[in-house]
Amino acid sequence: MNPQAALSVSQVTCEYREELLGTDQFVPRFGWKLSSKERGIKQQAYQLVVSDLPDFSLYLWDTGRIESDQSIHIEYTGPALQSRTRYYYRVKVWEQQGNCSEWSSTGWWETAFLDSGEWQAKWIMPKQLPAVQQAQEWPDSPPVSLLRTTFQLKENIVSARVYATAAGLYDLHLNGERVGEELLAPGWTSYHHRHQYQTYDVTRYLQAGGNGIGIQAADGWYSGRISWEKGYRSAYGEHRAVLLELHVQYADGSEEVVVTDTTWKSSEGPIRYTSIYDGEIYDARLEQAGWSKYDYDDSGWEDVSRSDLPYHPLIAQENWPVKVTETIHPVSVLHTPRGETVLDMGQNMVGRIRMNMNLDAGTKITLDHAEVLDREGNFYTGNLRSAKQLVVYTARGNGEDNYAPAFTFMGFRYVRIVGLEELDDSVLLKGFTGEVMHSDMVQTGQFDCSDERVNRLQHNIVWGQRGNFVDIPTDCPQRDERLGWTGDAQVFIRTAAFNYQVAPFFAKWLRDLAADQREDGSVPFTIPNILKWNKDTSAAWGDAAVICPWTQYQCYGDIRLLSEQYDSMKAWVNYIRGEGEYEYLWNTGHHFGDWLALDAKENSYVGATPLDLIATSFYAYSVDLVRNAAVVLGRSEDVKEYSDLLYQVRRAYLNEFVTPAGRLAAPMQTAHVLALMFGLVEGDTRRRTASELNRMVVQNGYHLTTGFVGTPYLCIVLSENGYHETAVKLLLQDSYPSWLYSVTQGATTIWEHWDGIKPDGSFWSDDMNSYNHYAYGAIGDWMYRYLAGLDMEDSDIAYKKIRIHPRFAAGQLKHASAKLDSPYGRIESSWQEDKGLRTVRIQIPVNAEAKIILEGADHAHLLESGHPVEDVKGIIEITSTAEAVELRAGSGEYVFSYKYS
Repeated sequence: MNPQAALSVSQVTCEYREELLGTDQFVPRFGWKLSSKERGIKQQAYQLVVSDLPDFSLYLWDTGRIESDQSIHIEYTGPALQSRTRYYYRVKVWEQQGNCSEWSSTGWWETAFLDSGEWQAKWIMPKQLPAVQQAQEWPDSPPVSLLRTTFQLKENIVSARVYATAAGLYDLHLNGERVGEELLAPGWTSYHHRHQYQTYDVTRYLQAGGNGIGIQAADGWYSGRISWEKGYRSAYGEHRAVLLELHVQYADGSEEVVVTDTTWKSSEGPIRYTSIYDGEIYDARLEQAGWSKYDYDDSGWEDVSRSDLPYHPLIAQENWPVKVTETIHPVSVLHTPRGETVLDMGQNMVGRIRMNMNLDAGTKITLDHAEVLDREGNFYTGNLRSAKQLVVYTARGNGEDNYAPAFTFMGFRYVRIVGLEELDDSVLLKGFTGEVMHSDMVQTGQFDCSDERVNRLQHNIVWGQRGNFVDIPTDCPQRDERLGWTGDAQVFIRTAAFNYQVAPFFAKWLRDLAADQREDGSVPFTIPNILKWNKDTSAAWGDAAVICPWTQYQCYGDIRLLSEQYDSMKAWVNYIRGEGEYEYLWNTGHHFGDWLALDAKENSYVGATPLDLIATSFYAYSVDLVRNAAVVLGRSEDVKEYSDLLYQVRRAYLNEFVTPAGRLAAPMQTAHVLALMFGLVEGDTRRRTASELNRMVVQNGYHLTTGFVGTPYLCIVLSENGYHETAVKLLLQDSYPSWLYSVTQGATTIWEHWDGIKPDGSFWSDDMNSYNHYAYGAIGDWMYRYLAGLDMEDSDIAYKKIRIHPRFAAGQLKHASAKLDSPYGRIESSWQEDKGLRTVRIQIPVNAEAKIILEGADHAHLLESGHPVEDVKGIIEITSTAEAVELRAGSGEYVFSYKYS
């Protein structure tokens, strides 16, 4: 064996990215994944080096050999970093036998401005043009602005960077080309506290001599219409503005800087109107060809003015940028009973339609976007409420019209086309393409099983996440809402972290949560908070302040984020403590309750589970998590304080909601779920509570009655308390109400309501009926962790100590499989049953180990790749119980097989 070939570094990252362009982190963190064909390999030591030279001819920082198995979140401790500088890094590792890897491939990161005081550019505003008078039903808004300037450059350009942002939305153009693939930049943050800017490598766009640069700017979330409140706009400011700085480096070491200032000019563009909710109006006849080129004649353009916007909120891009991640072609053209011409994309998607056709000048096309058709097969937009999701395009003629909206997104499966009715269906199918938009997260998880209905459910969960992770975790992507509802985010975050790499995504959003948290510690319903007129908070929604950072810590080992959010976590719990009439119960205030639960009163969105029971349950859960965070962070005084508080809250809960005989006083599924999930009942009372929950589900024909609060945990507590078979039957139920009901109705994303489309084809009320609303997709967490059995030990984080415990399906499924690209590498847990033989396939990444629980196995007859398990390399420990064989195994791939009855 070649010792060096036995171990290799397969991936290196800085702040979760292999290449990170534009960060303001003073102390970046590094991680790596390891590969080996050998089993049982662990890292013994590492050496990490950083240089500002790509050939590493001189080290800026060399750790030397560090005896440690840590391979995630290694903090940089070298000399102070410089702004606008690229750094290179690589690592080599030693395993426990002393064998050393080769140096890894080279990773790099590049700083932006490490101090907001470094900005030389000035915020500038285009001339504030009056809103264009559209049809009466369109809100007023000025056309999208074009801003430009020109500059001269010398020969021998080595590199060039643009740092840019907008109060609004923007895109960047250089010498006639759009720069980059980012959309909806700078993203949505709590702008007054935290305002992102982006970094672009523009070296290839520049030339010696004359150059032109331009920005296209729209209102977006900053000053455009946002929320369902009639006429509500300008949540952060009245006027759009832009800020840009270009730095050009020459071979001789000199530098040229171009900045936004009052020498720039502005004009209207062909986008006559654009809105997050309402869509876009585009007149291609008004295009100004070459407007970002050096030789464009801008003599008719207007002067710009300075804006007094501050610099201190400016931060470098944190989240994955929004991009087009996939293109979809329509599957058919429908002609509805009303005579409408409608494209069916075959998938409820979020993004935009691109048109590519040859049209006569002045041809006007209208594209309406909708999620579903009504029961007669006609185009339906009632559930959009006041949002239009409308694109109006006027062709310029004289060539190909290639267009997609620039500053909006729609949630849709169907597109109604007005203006091209005379064209053949085949021409329409070729002329339109769907472009899927979302934060460009890396997909990390996969789940599948022998039931194609469940596989479709998993597909719907993933598409629901993609559609609602458009820079923030929105509740829905189509109607006049699209807000960062805290309750939806916290119930789904664990499932989200299986499907995609969401660490930067939620880190950004949680920092906005802390920024928008009120002085009294209460948490707004939505983050970023634009519902400023509403001062309420709610249990299970505000608890996102605690649940989300703790889940991030569990899934990614991100102790820095946990530390950052700790004060916010405590503030939320302390708010609750001071809010109630009694310190240890939360029985006051506004609450959403078990939102949309089926045991609700007629015409009520709030379920029947008592509000104070739900509030006190989450109170206890958040106190528990804050106490756990205090342990991790070494806050000993807080550990004692919150341990004592947890004891008192649990005792108060028992006194208030559990009878002396040990029966839960509220006979609802959700009440029982929360008591079990949050450890509020123990011993005989716990057993009785679990039995009663099981009885309720079984007697209801294996149907649920839970809403947003109870549903995420329902199958988990059933499986954990001895009723896994009931949980599986619940999952596989396909009559209303159930997860698979929407699948039988043709859903391609998760619905907001269990009966968003009723069996007779009619709809739930237009008022609140999204067909892309990910909350109920939280069942994915149970599918990964319990059905397929891929989990981590409770005592550890980030999947360094893995728990593989497939919960088989009592003949209801023949196989199930889950894969996860964890911080340490690929984990796999899959099983299948065939003619009395059970086969379990497992993959454990290098530098991790797993506890494996094989239910129904007999040690004497358990084989791994055909060999008795006691003879197998990589198996560290074997323990037998009456129910299972438990193994401890090191890294590697394993195939276990055994007979079962």
